[in-house]
Amino acid sequence: MTARILVVDDIPANVRLLEVRLLAEYFEVLTANNGLDAIETCENGKVDVVLLDVMMPDMDGFEVCKRLKSDPATSHIPVVMITALDQVSDRVRGLEAGADDFLTKPVNDLQLMTRVKSLVRLKSLTDELRLRASTTRNIGIEELLSRDFATEDAKPRVLLIDERKSSVERIQKMLRNSAELDIATDPNAGFFQAAETAYECVLISTAFSDFDALRLCSQLRSLDRTRFLPIMLLADEGEEGRILRGLELGINDYLIRPIDQHELTARLRTQVRRKRYNDQLRASVAQTIEMAVIDGLTGLHNRRYLDSHLQTLFDRAVARRRPLSVMITDLDRFKSINDTHGHDGGDDVLREFARRLRKNVRGIDLACRFGGEEFVVVMPDTDGAVAEKVAERIRAEIAQAPFAIGNDGKMIEVTVSVGVSSVLKGTDSVAALMKRADLALYEAKSAGRNRVVAKAA
Repeated sequence: MTARILVVDDIPANVRLLEVRLLAEYFEVLTANNGLDAIETCENGKVDVVLLDVMMPDMDGFEVCKRLKSDPATSHIPVVMITALDQVSDRVRGLEAGADDFLTKPVNDLQLMTRVKSLVRLKSLTDELRLRASTTRNIGIEELLSRDFATEDAKPRVLLIDERKSSVERIQKMLRNSAELDIATDPNAGFFQAAETAYECVLISTAFSDFDALRLCSQLRSLDRTRFLPIMLLADEGEEGRILRGLELGINDYLIRPIDQHELTARLRTQVRRKRYNDQLRASVAQTIEMAVIDGLTGLHNRRYLDSHLQTLFDRAVARRRPLSVMITDLDRFKSINDTHGHDGGDDVLREFARRLRKNVRGIDLACRFGGEEFVVVMPDTDGAVAEKVAERIRAEIAQAPFAIGNDGKMIEVTVSVGVSSVLKGTDSVAALMKRADLALYEAKSAGRNRVVAKAA
């Protein structure tokens, strides 16, 4: 596993110590000796995890973390705060500043490495989702990325898997105001409950009398429905080896008994915030991209997609010396349909036309709604003669059967005019190709409508 780790500490010896440890594990290491440099590095470079010292002059680690987490451009970068402070209140303060974990000096090597590797895995998931989102930033994704999921009012639904009654009662009391807590005392039943219910975090106790809690963690990580579900391990003093093994298996966090209520709620809030962030990205990216390139009424690609993709198809056809044709269709007298039957009736006609159009073109053809009642079909590997025949088939399909509109299914006659053009040998361009098809369409409309005209086809 390779990743870029930023070490932030104002004491050079501390920086060097962490750097040597990380380089031995083949991580790439960046360094900063103050908070402002750390923030600038995160803003300008690809940082996968930040190891952040708390006690620094001018700007302490709490403030650095708070600024990183409040900026949509850096809020997704995991931050591990490292300090000599060992009070629960300090850990809670770091977690409330947005830190993903809090380690105490001197840092145990195994604990450090397993924690870094765990956070790198989480960062990889987030990076993949953000990469998919990056092409849609102009259509609303930045608003999503800037949302603060930690402040949402909805309580997270959490599952506690623990067979000890006293432990269950303590956790219930701690989380009564901050989570909707379900209980499973049997680990096998808890596994199925976690798989079948939309939880935002699972708390798993290590104190089962005859069951290995890590096996349950492994099973949850191997199941598609729970692969990204945050898991927090509740362990006893002296179980460091088990905790480290759990981190290697993919658990997200852990707490050592006796559990402090403030630390539990802060760590739970951190896990829920990250899960909601990634869930919203995952759910919204596909929808946002689809909205950007698909016409909502007809389900065909829209003009934005055509404008971005037609040039690619054109360049490919020219480079391979293969034919490519374009047809532009226009529904005849569509304004009168809207005027007579209302816009709902006009929408019914557009939807049915798109259905018939899709039915008469190939899967490799690009069918788009160009705007209003105009549609464009781009046909790769299709010469002018074949394109003209396809256009005639579509014209006939529209004219031969009336369209049903409205709730009562009233039938009306609809016709379409089509202009066709093909790529010319020599000097040609997308603009010229579309212009010839548009002129052909104009001739078809001027000559009486309900006909196909081909230009240089």
